[in-house]
Amino acid sequence: MVNGTRAARRRPLAAGNWKMHRTRAETVRLLKTLAARLEERRPAAADGPPVAAAGAEVVVCPPFTALGDAARALEGTGIALGAQNLHWEDEGAYTGEISAPMLVECSCRYVIVGHSERRQYFGETNETVRKRLGAAARHGLHPILCVGETWEERRAGRTKQVVRTQLTSALAGFPDGAPAGLCVAYEPVWAIGTGQAARGEDAQEVAALIRQLLAGLFGDDAAAATRILYGGSVKPDNILEFSRQPDIDGALVGGASLDPSSFAEIVERVAR
Repeated sequence: MVNGTRAARRRPLAAGNWKMHRTRAETVRLLKTLAARLEERRPAAADGPPVAAAGAEVVVCPPFTALGDAARALEGTGIALGAQNLHWEDEGAYTGEISAPMLVECSCRYVIVGHSERRQYFGETNETVRKRLGAAARHGLHPILCVGETWEERRAGRTKQVVRTQLTSALAGFPDGAPAGLCVAYEPVWAIGTGQAARGEDAQEVAALIRQLLAGLFGDDAAAATRILYGGSVKPDNILEFSRQPDIDGALVGGASLDPSSFAEIVERVAR
């Protein structure tokens, strides 16, 4: 059985999901400040790109309109660029959507897939999550696949069932192995934006289940190499509770990623 004892292979990851916040100009200012904050926190003896030397990989996911400006602002910083969603087709009559080739052209490396807000407000289903995941994989984007239960599902004792269904449904289209660069973010819906984070031990229990499911789908080595993140009211004062867990390799951060100082502190603590 795969467990967190092999976590030394996995580089910690801190990803910021900005959601529908920040204009293009605001994005550039925020990223310049973030890069400066991370540079201040870099160990004096560290080599390499300015912020990549912090010991954790850093990803920011601004709105679509700001991706081009963000890519230019991030040059030379070591911070990777991600998007918040994508369509499963490369092109077509899909008003208001954006495709994987468009994201690649904007220098995106990561993309969030299946976020609960997409499921809740925009009709995302396990089937469309699977198709979007396939599009990301076809074009070399590293997907951050989100799974998690609602409060009602948790109270009913269905957390593991919900996570199992979401994960296995999304990955059913990959019989030959996990998508390259796959990350899985456990985000209990009831914790997102509420200020009520899960307990570290509860998040670890679900993360261990996710790793076990990945082992069943793709084998122990693939499961051991996959980074599992926690998301849901992550802040500087609670991130260590999660990043210390053996199967949790970082965080998908919402509101706190819009504050450069807070996000830089989260990155530093994840890197520990």
